[in-house]
Parts: sequence; C-alpha cells; structure tokens
Amino acid sequence: MRTVHETPTTTFTAPDVAPAPAEARGVDRDATRLLVARPDGVTHAAFRDLADHLAAGDLVVVNDSATVAGQLDGRSSRHGAVVVHVATPLDDGTWVVEVRTAPAAARAVLDAAPGDRITLAGAALDLLEPYPRDGSSPTSSGNRLWRARATGDVVRAMSRHGRPISYGYLDRAYPLSSYQTVFATRPGSAEMPSAARPFTDDLVTRLVSRGIGVVPITLHTGVSSQEAGEAPQPERFEVTDATARLVNAVRAGGGRIVAVGTTVTRALESAVADDGRVVPRSGWTERVVTPADPPRVVDGLVTGWHDPAASHLLLVEAVAGARLTQTAYDAAVAEGYLWHEFGDAALLLP
Repeated sequence: MRTVHETPTTTFTAPDVAPAPAEARGVDRDATRLLVARPDGVTHAAFRDLADHLAAGDLVVVNDSATVAGQLDGRSSRHGAVVVHVATPLDDGTWVVEVRTAPAAARAVLDAAPGDRITLAGAALDLLEPYPRDGSSPTSSGNRLWRARATGDVVRAMSRHGRPISYGYLDRAYPLSSYQTVFATRPGSAEMPSAARPFTDDLVTRLVSRGIGVVPITLHTGVSSQEAGEAPQPERFEVTDATARLVNAVRAGGGRIVAVGTTVTRALESAVADDGRVVPRSGWTERVVTPADPPRVVDGLVTGWHDPAASHLLLVEAVAGARLTQTAYDAAVAEGYLWHEFGDAALLLP
C-alpha cells in the first residue's frame, strides 16, 4: 500500500469504545454527544443541537453513500476459516478484498499469497496480487489488501450471506440497517460513512429552518482498518453540478462549508479546480488531505473520533489545525466520549 509520509501529532490515551449503536444503548441517534471545538474553547452538547453551533448561510455537506453487507465468512485454501472484507469492485471486474482472521475479523491475515482461493457461499475469490499493484505493503510482515478474481456472483453472495463489516469490539452483531445514515440512498460503501449517523430527519429540518443548507456528495468508502501510516485506498466519488454550484455560492457569500466526515472532505477536495472553485467531477480519487496538502474549500468538520497515527486523523488536523485537534481530543478523552462508528462526534470550527 501507499504510505502517508506525515504522521499525526495528536496524542491521547486509550479511549472508550461505543459497544453498540445509540438506539441499543437506549439513546436516540441525535442524542449522542457532540463536542464543539473552536479557537476560543470547547463546548459539550448533544448532536441534535448542531444547528445552534452553525449560522444561517453555512452549508453542511453530507455523503449519500449507503453501506453494503461487505463481510463474508470464507474458507482459505491455505488458512482454513477466514473472514473476508469486500472493499470495492474495480473497473476490470476484479475486487479489492481484505482477508481477516475468523470468527471476529480481529486482525488482518498478512501472509496471504497469490493463488490462494477463498471459497464463499455461492462464490469464490482467487487472490491475484497485492493492492495497489506496486506491491508495497503496510507492514513489514505482509500485505493487507488484495486484488482478487471472482468466480460466481459476489454481489449476490453479499446480499444473501453478507453482514456489515465489524471488527470484534461490539457487544454483538447488528443488522445492516444499523449501519445506514438518514442520507443513505446509493449503495456502495464497504463501511458506513459514520460521521452522519447521528443525523435524523428532525435535525435536518431544524438545520434547513435556520437557513443552513444541506447538500450531498457521494463517496463509496473502502475498508477503514488502515495500519499506522497507511494512506486511504482509491475510492469512487461524485460531486454533482448542483452541489458544486451551491458550494461555490455559499463561499462567495461568506458562508462556511462544513463537511460531515472525512469522506465528504476527500470528495469535495477532489473536485477543486485550479482556480479554487468546486466543479462537477466523478470517478476515482486518490486525494489524501494532510497538513502538507490542506483543504481548499472545507472550513469546518463534523467527525467521529479516530485512532492515533491513522490517516483520517491527519485529515482532521489538516482541517482543524494540530492545536485545536489536540484540544478536542484531550477534552473528549477526559469527558469519556465514545469512539468508533457508533460513538460520539465532534464539530471542529477553526
């Protein structure tokens, strides 16, 4: 895999992890916690209060990608029982996959090799080569992602036998519906664009009634279990003409562009023309937003909490700045905010 040559400066102690969706914990989606960080300080709120911390004329940009059932049980010709994470289909008909240990997908199988066959229910995957094709790997002990040729119908296998990708820290398995946001209309994400999970119809109505716009982009996520220093894989995205026009109009009028998640930030920044305007654009993006290559149009960020040294945390620092990011993470750890896809959120307004 390609590596990120920068590393995040934000440090923190081991956080608390959300073991279940908010609803399973007896909490409404929009009642999860929201930490609001500005240069003048930190405020603790509920996510449903998001509109109170934005202003008329701001634009909230969300991801309308829906999560697919990308986790399948399989049997490797060399390793026996494994779990497969189906990351994304490629243009040549092959798939990007990750092979992980059974039964809970706790860690990547790093000694997979070309020629390994993984038998699924109703399909099979033959590993061809590390992905991307340069053969670089995220660790010294093997490759995490592979390009694989499918025999049979992988999409059908996912729809019949798949489940949402998870990593073993949840208290039990949850249905695919728990991994969809209120904006999810275009299936394609291997993992939930989780920053938008706390949104509800009522919250969207409240934002719009305050003069705060809400518009979509599409970015279909790959798998997010990056090793330290590993860059995000290429991902499919689309920024439509309508969204591009609204982003440019809001910027021209002095409003802020608030991205909901790292996926939205990546998509928007992949659609910036040389003159600084957002243009309609779609396809594959390899854009990696870091402090050395910062965002040009995103002014604020709604985000979950990311692990140390992850490339997602580099993106957060690129938007919010290292000092504000450290302040927010210190406060989140001190106040017991919950991490991962079903956890709490931050609104970072540098």
